[in-house]
Amino acid sequence: MKKIILLFIAIILVSCSSSPRTEVAGNVDLDNLQPLPTPEGYEAVPLRVAIAAVISPKGTLESYSPFLKYLETKLNRPVELIQRRTYLEINDLIERGEVDVAFVCTSAYVQGHDTFGMELLVAPQVNGETTYNSMLIVPADSTAQSMADLRGKVFAFTDPISLSGRVYPTYVVQQLGFTPEEFFARTFFTYSHDEAIRAVASRVADGAAVDSLVFEFALARDPSLKDKVRVIHTSPDFGIPPVVVSPFTRPQVKAELESLLLNMVDDPAAQEALSAVEIDRFVLIDDSAYDGVRALVSDIPIPETP
Repeated sequence: MKKIILLFIAIILVSCSSSPRTEVAGNVDLDNLQPLPTPEGYEAVPLRVAIAAVISPKGTLESYSPFLKYLETKLNRPVELIQRRTYLEINDLIERGEVDVAFVCTSAYVQGHDTFGMELLVAPQVNGETTYNSMLIVPADSTAQSMADLRGKVFAFTDPISLSGRVYPTYVVQQLGFTPEEFFARTFFTYSHDEAIRAVASRVADGAAVDSLVFEFALARDPSLKDKVRVIHTSPDFGIPPVVVSPFTRPQVKAELESLLLNMVDDPAAQEALSAVEIDRFVLIDDSAYDGVRALVSDIPIPETP
């Protein structure tokens, strides 16, 4: 009995004694959100970058390759380019957190921000501006001088929720007292602005409305387009298509990306990347820059697409 009591006391003493001190490897500073190093033996998780099909997939890859390579080098992690056919498909990826950062069109941002909390990161500045326009274009030898002259013609839209490529030209048609179905003989979607320009240049379409930035980019790449298409109408200024992040993107990643993009203008190694996409620099932008778009978008229903 005495042995049992002594054993019981010994167990209590051991249980109540201080636990061995574990040495902490380092301190966590929540005010210093630096990227964590990849542990040895593990591959770095890719940064998933989605780019809406403002230009064709081939054109996007060619234009953005230097930019994506720059991100890969600066972040010291692989970058995975993700493309989809439509803007809404890109928005779905952002909503589900399947991409970390994305280049989206203006109306796609408004739709995503207002429905599931898509977050602004930065905006590109082009020619000193953070705005762009919708340009109504026709073949160079067309007699059309305005949208009214395209009644009964074939019209190329870009994407169902494109501000410059569908929402704005639909608004113009509505101001004439028609729906697109009533006004045009036929419409079709090209799913990129450069393809819409080509459709007009080759007379597959009698008209199209395209992103002014893409239009100027296309003319710089192919000066012969100046003899094939002409602009007959330009919209008011709209907030430029922004760079956004998913609501699921970690604050640390968001802060790192924002700092990197904002400081590209001062990095000599970034100039090729910026030049390839014809961006002066990235700047901060407020959501209010897109308030003028919201009323326009809300009045234009999204059509069913195949």
